[in-house]
Amino acid sequence: MRDQFLTDKSIVWTIAGSDSGGGAGIQADLLTFADFGCHGCSAITANTAQNTLEVTALNAVPLAVLNSQLQALQRDLFPAAIKIGMLANSEQVLLVADFLRRLKALQSVPIIYDPVAIATNGANLTEGDITTEVLTQLLPQCDLVTPNLHELIWLTKIRAKDAASIISAARQLHSMGGAAVLVTGGHSQLGPNEVSDLFWDGEKVDWFIGRQVPGNNSHGTGCSLSSAIAACRALGYPVRDACVVGKAYVQRGLRLGANQHIGTGNGPVGHCGWPLELIDFPEVLIPGDARAQHYGLGAQISEQPLVSGFAAMDSQALGLYPVVDTVGWLQRLAEQGVRTLQLRIKNPGEDLREQVQQAVAIGRSYKLRLFINDYWQLAIECGAYGVHLGQEDLQVADLSAIRSAGLKLGISTHGFYELLLAYRYRPSYLAIGAIYATDTKDMSEQLQGAEKLARMAALLPQYPLVAIGGINLQRAPEVIAANVGSIAVVSAITRAKDYKRAIVEFNALLGDKCAEAESC
Repeated sequence: MRDQFLTDKSIVWTIAGSDSGGGAGIQADLLTFADFGCHGCSAITANTAQNTLEVTALNAVPLAVLNSQLQALQRDLFPAAIKIGMLANSEQVLLVADFLRRLKALQSVPIIYDPVAIATNGANLTEGDITTEVLTQLLPQCDLVTPNLHELIWLTKIRAKDAASIISAARQLHSMGGAAVLVTGGHSQLGPNEVSDLFWDGEKVDWFIGRQVPGNNSHGTGCSLSSAIAACRALGYPVRDACVVGKAYVQRGLRLGANQHIGTGNGPVGHCGWPLELIDFPEVLIPGDARAQHYGLGAQISEQPLVSGFAAMDSQALGLYPVVDTVGWLQRLAEQGVRTLQLRIKNPGEDLREQVQQAVAIGRSYKLRLFINDYWQLAIECGAYGVHLGQEDLQVADLSAIRSAGLKLGISTHGFYELLLAYRYRPSYLAIGAIYATDTKDMSEQLQGAEKLARMAALLPQYPLVAIGGINLQRAPEVIAANVGSIAVVSAITRAKDYKRAIVEFNALLGDKCAEAESC
């Protein structure tokens, strides 16, 4: 087995059928992998005879042929992720399940299964019933399964037709093999002009809500979605991030490919590159959303309605943003002309209120953009400029009180999913991290890197964004190039040999970004 990291591109496999019409199957999979900058490999399970109007034949490849493809790929092109599509018969399901079991014993590999077995018109796309083998042998090897409504009903025997029954069926499917479930919404409409996907991982229900795109070029959407998710997983994206980016990719393909005329029937979805526009990304349903009960979440949400629209910042570019843990550091940095600061006290003592009061006084004296981390009650009581909250704090903080007090609100995010969720609150700014590994907090499971940062920043080009996590003077230029208006730093200032010089050098690097802010 060759080390996958010796390659310049992440390797992704598709184990699926061939669509002679080029709209779905391995043809759609490989186009999708290429759009995500991955190298695609294929193990063909069946050759179908089809066009945009009909499927006229399904020709399963012999087991020896399928196995030879898998063995050849394993020896030289070990995958960073695998997408599974059409498996033509029970024997193929058993072969692939056994192969995956042995492969994962060598190295953990994310496996995404798109259960292609029933056509939209209800016709079978397999040689005989494969249900038992899929549920008992294949699903336990998978990390995510992406059924549409027809496939969900096939696998669970639950007549899912509304939000509550879809949630119930997804929970049952998860319990059968342990894989997370993403139920795609292309065959149902739970809200006016909405296409809503349900995600369930055994811990939390999420609805990803997109707008319906008119047109007939939707062939291969399921294949493209699961392949986009596999590509994102190969690139190191967490599963929720991979799902929302995959949904945005398909949405972009539907929107920009709507004018393509390929064939006389249902044409293929467009393959239009990485999604970089917010219009294509779904809304994440959050507690207090007026639509939550409509989407079967009535018993899981608080009675408090969604609070959004917090006080706006005075500039999109907040410049250098040190995060410090003492009032002494606030004073020193304020004296050096640093205007945006955060007081983050993780182990408070009995003098916490006194420290917040002192910090607020310093902030007023130097006209700082001073944010208090976590302690929103004290921030309100002491009349702070703003408060910064983590994702976990959003469910317990009184957001209505923060907004009514006129405080600015910053929210931490760690990836696309949390960015979309936090954006629903329309806070004063959004922080994105951790960009790099840092010794102040273990964020190894949530590292973004400069490339992913740039992709997230592209979604909100006119919004105050702050990059944070492991940023030093050497790394700052590529972070600034990602088009964020602020860099938050901790040890790069407080542990610098000469913090005054470090401030000057950071401000010099921020340059044009800082020039946009008043008195930066």
